[in-house]
Amino acid sequence: MELNNGQSQRGEDEDRFSMLSDDFLLSILARVSITTAARTSVLSTRSFLGTPQSEATISRLQLELYLINNYSDVVGPLLGEAIDFGTLKDLDLAFVDEEEPADCNDEHMLHQASVVDGFFSAYPSVIHCLTRLSLDYVCFAKWDMHHLLFDCCKQLQSLLLTNSPDSHLAVLELQTCCFGKLEVLHLPKLERLCWDGWICSNAPLSLGVVPSLTELHLICAATDVFQGFKLSDVLRDTTTLHNLTLSFQGEKLWLQPEGEQLCTVFNKLRKLSLHYIFVDFDLLWTIVLLEAAPSVEIFEVEVWEHPCIVDDEERRQNYSERINPSWKVDEFATHEEWLLKELQVIGFAPMEQQLTFIRTVMNRAPNLRTLVLKDYPSCEDCEEIGALPHSERLPKEHEFPKGTDEKDVVVKQLVGEIASPHLQMIFVDQ
Repeated sequence: MELNNGQSQRGEDEDRFSMLSDDFLLSILARVSITTAARTSVLSTRSFLGTPQSEATISRLQLELYLINNYSDVVGPLLGEAIDFGTLKDLDLAFVDEEEPADCNDEHMLHQASVVDGFFSAYPSVIHCLTRLSLDYVCFAKWDMHHLLFDCCKQLQSLLLTNSPDSHLAVLELQTCCFGKLEVLHLPKLERLCWDGWICSNAPLSLGVVPSLTELHLICAATDVFQGFKLSDVLRDTTTLHNLTLSFQGEKLWLQPEGEQLCTVFNKLRKLSLHYIFVDFDLLWTIVLLEAAPSVEIFEVEVWEHPCIVDDEERRQNYSERINPSWKVDEFATHEEWLLKELQVIGFAPMEQQLTFIRTVMNRAPNLRTLVLKDYPSCEDCEEIGALPHSERLPKEHEFPKGTDEKDVVVKQLVGEIASPHLQMIFVDQ
């Protein structure tokens, strides 16, 4: 039987393979070598791996590769050639393992890692074409994962990690990595996960089996395309979190309202930090998170206001309009006693929404002992603006209280004429 690059005497767009039924084609492929099967796996007019065709472009190829025998040595050259000739632009590659989880010890996973590393080293073109990568039971102890994923995989949009109970990966940090989504399926020793910046329209993260995860940081300025997500959908069965930080970078909130759904995943939370909430936003919505996490002992809220950031057309093209949060506080209350001992407000100003928020927390937290009010962190660009005429500076009510008199006024606004003997109020100038 003869292949002639997708053309035959019967017509320009037809060949002899295209006339055969699927069953017959599969029967033929079952009797040939793996090389021939790989070359004809997309069959006939789509047989691009064997013979490069400049007019053919594959929008996406999904491939599962078992790290056994010499399969990777056969498939690697075919993929490399297709990528080098420009035929293949988008590769979804999964390295899968036929072993059972109980059989995947450290030695086996290190071997898997060396095979994967060797594959990418031998066929570097594959790395640059990857948009989605799945790794099963690979140990990162002696493997430069950061270099591969973040320095080499420039097109990577989705990363799936599945590991065995013996994995020692404890910290995973992503900074300005434009993945479509990160799915952590099984990392039993993972303790800390930090993702700073993502570009996608939905939830960027999915957590599976992470029984040791105690610290999670999600930091992002939501772009115009981002619709937000429910935090409970991301955390799912994660019940070991002690420290949670969410930073909105002064833009819209990317959390969708919820309450009771968070009670289970917040069961052991001890510190909750909400950073860079736009200065004009209401802060009472944060009470819902405290209601879902009555075990929190330290609650940190950071307000965002930078005069040096110009709200012009270019910014509005990248980020959607800032919308005040629509969380309804009255619809959810556990009526459990809060264990909250310390409240910190960074970027404090005697604005009504901030004062109302602090009073509400104080009334709801009988164990509160420390209230820390901090000025905005220093910013060189904002300091330069400080030299402008008063009319172009921040409004007075947006400024941190200066001097003893102004601070005494704030104390009276919060606790009245007689300060509580159990509450220590601390002002911190930056």
